[in-house]
Amino acid sequence: MRKMTRAVALALAGTLALSACGEAPDDDTPDPATEDDAGEVDVDDDDGDDDGTAAPEDVDFRGCLVTDQGGVDDRSFNETAWAGMQRAESELGIEISVLESTSEADFEPNIQQFVDQGCDIIVTVGFLLGEATEAAAQANPDQNFAIVDFAYEDDYDNLREMVFATEEAAFLAGYVAAGMTETGTIGTYGGIPIPPVTVFMDGYLAGASYYNDEHGTDVQVEGWDGADGLFTGNFESQDDGRNVTDSLLQAGADIIMPVAGPVGLGTAAALEDFGDGAMIWVDTDGYESVSQFGSLIMTSVMKNMDVAVYDAVEAAVNDAFEGGLAVGTLENDGVGIAPFHDFDGDVPQEIKDAVEELRQGIIAGEISVDPADY
Repeated sequence: MRKMTRAVALALAGTLALSACGEAPDDDTPDPATEDDAGEVDVDDDDGDDDGTAAPEDVDFRGCLVTDQGGVDDRSFNETAWAGMQRAESELGIEISVLESTSEADFEPNIQQFVDQGCDIIVTVGFLLGEATEAAAQANPDQNFAIVDFAYEDDYDNLREMVFATEEAAFLAGYVAAGMTETGTIGTYGGIPIPPVTVFMDGYLAGASYYNDEHGTDVQVEGWDGADGLFTGNFESQDDGRNVTDSLLQAGADIIMPVAGPVGLGTAAALEDFGDGAMIWVDTDGYESVSQFGSLIMTSVMKNMDVAVYDAVEAAVNDAFEGGLAVGTLENDGVGIAPFHDFDGDVPQEIKDAVEELRQGIIAGEISVDPADY
């Protein structure tokens, strides 16, 4: 399997960017749907709008999405990508479908099923689908594909690679966590040790390290040292998330960032039981996507996959689709951190001001987000 290293992909971030980013849809939860025997979710095509505006006239176009493990309602990664498809359905008037993968064995047959059905674009979600997506793109040069979180050494005219400089946004979150900890220890853990996961952890560690350098503090980051760390080994088990969180709490961490999709719900449950501490969500604004735990979420490291997916579909609808690398950064709003919501009154103004200054410094290339530099 050929893949572009993160360093190479990010070196291109200044020149290869996502197209102009719009606002995410107000409701990014999946539509009511039923699953047939083949595992395909049939989307409710009711075009009624609550605001009384007319829906766009349907166009003869079908967008299809294959999820990673965790399902389309994972409150995180898959769901955010699916929200981009839903926005395309609403704004562009297309038909959309999704196949949910329950294991890696589902990737190839799910992609092939959509190829056989003649989808106009097939979007695959996640690093683990990289090999299966590339093979399908090579075998079907007239079929448009897009993949979230994978970049290849070779570009394909029919395959758009959508990656994200999430370490930039995670740096800001790490700085905030280091400034807000009361114990002097913060924590993080991942689902599986793959680049789209560890890149969050790298940025988080770098941000905390930068805070230490600037303020003469010694905030410790448990769960990741830049090379090794804590991982649950999956993106499904909330019990595993709870167990890892318990170990971080015992180590003194009072602000924890899980990078593990729905596994992070186990962190929220552990914090509730513990009765103290806060968490940082990833991929989407957790205050909205996991609102039942909103009071625990200090901020979120957002990866605007919904915008990237929508842009890819819109380009295909308009016969303007191009393959190759597209990188979401702080500069083009492909990544960012969410508001502080319930914690807004607790976060000092000097930290809020510093976050904006750091954002500008990162964009200008004046501040490194590599933990090896600290």
